Amino acid sequence: MGRLVHFEIHVEDMERAKQFYGEVFSWTFEDWSGYAGMPYFGAVTGDASEPGINGALVQRQGASPEPGKALNGYACTMGVEDYDSTEAKILQHGGNVALPKYALPGMAWQGYYIDPEGNLFGIHQPDENAK
Repeated sequence: MGRLVHFEIHVEDMERAKQFYGEVFSWTFEDWSGYAGMPYFGAVTGDASEPGINGALVQRQGASPEPGKALNGYACTMGVEDYDSTEAKILQHGGNVALPKYALPGMAWQGYYIDPEGNLFGIHQPDENAK
């Protein structure tokens, strides 16, 4: 066993993060703060019958990541149906481009963004015609 079963995104402003991920990816949230003893919201990322995992937004306990520094942690990538419309939502809701859209030839479109909390994440649209 060693399969990834849960993720946590550390955030400074919980409401801002919930709004960003809810608006961009249609995630919903459940308040699990009572279990964690701190602000902690379970993130339901999609239908349980589809591949993927759920996670949580957790209150950041230190300084936000500094722009331009090496990543210290995991970068999560979300599968999307329409790369360009998802990118537009990311930018509309306060996200920024970290690495612009590029082709994984014969597989997909990929790119990386910074959420309003300073966290890096990716989006991935399968497309056999990507080049």
